[in-house]
Amino acid sequence: MSLLLQHVAKLITRNSAAASRCRYATDAILGDGNEVLVERLDGKQAGITVLGLNRPAAKNAFSRGLVNTFSDILEEIKRDNDSRVVVLRSLTPGIFCAGADLKERKGMTTEETKEFVNQLRGLLVCIEQLPMPVIAALDGVALGGGLEMALACDIRTAAANAKMGLVETRLAIIPGAGGTQRLPRILSPALAKELIFTARVLNGTEAKDLGLVNHVVPQNETKDAAYQQAVKLAEEILPNGPVGVRMAKLAIDKGMQVDLSTGYSIEEVCYDQVIPTKDRLEGLAAFAEKRKPIYKGE
Repeated sequence: MSLLLQHVAKLITRNSAAASRCRYATDAILGDGNEVLVERLDGKQAGITVLGLNRPAAKNAFSRGLVNTFSDILEEIKRDNDSRVVVLRSLTPGIFCAGADLKERKGMTTEETKEFVNQLRGLLVCIEQLPMPVIAALDGVALGGGLEMALACDIRTAAANAKMGLVETRLAIIPGAGGTQRLPRILSPALAKELIFTARVLNGTEAKDLGLVNHVVPQNETKDAAYQQAVKLAEEILPNGPVGVRMAKLAIDKGMQVDLSTGYSIEEVCYDQVIPTKDRLEGLAAFAEKRKPIYKGE
């Protein structure tokens, strides 16, 4: 088995049903003053975990505190089998995330700046590597690191009047949290270069036309149209086997990084993991009995 396939196998083991339960408070939105609020939806939406950015005074800009808080929450969520889909949104109307906190950045030394950017890049990798699907809801401005965070998610929804762009070259720097690598894979190298070189800002409709977001919707009176669309997508995912969904995500993400032949091998490794599951047998039984399956992630 190649080193890559061994790595995939380790990821599968780590994300297995034997993972421990999450310990953070999720029955309701956490109290005021928290920079990332966690909410677990219930009823027919049970299984959807919503992460709400909540740093309105700084337009949800990434500070040391926000990065540390967010990282701790992600560590818990990745071990939570009850979270079948994660929706990332902003609780600040008109703003998704304005990128790095430049006021804080101004006071950093060169070494501190390098360390912080590395931490931010690591945070977005953690979002990217969550075992369950992650949907970003862009109801407002997503610039620089804010858009890089959305690019780390699996699916993106946007309001038509949202604004987004990798604008770092305006500050004589480059996207440093994965944007130079993710954008060419989502679009094309030539188009990614154009957007980054020009620091162009797109609205939601323009982003949809380029394939940067999956869905664009007119903004509503409550300023959360993209979030509502993200929840609808999450509801479509919920009825499906959670182990199958997680393995599909892993197969796609790892397969994109290798040649096609190796990709087939990765798919084989991931498929092998669903064969012995109770969910697969439940799916077959439900089909034979002409009823909806009840999957438990086992």
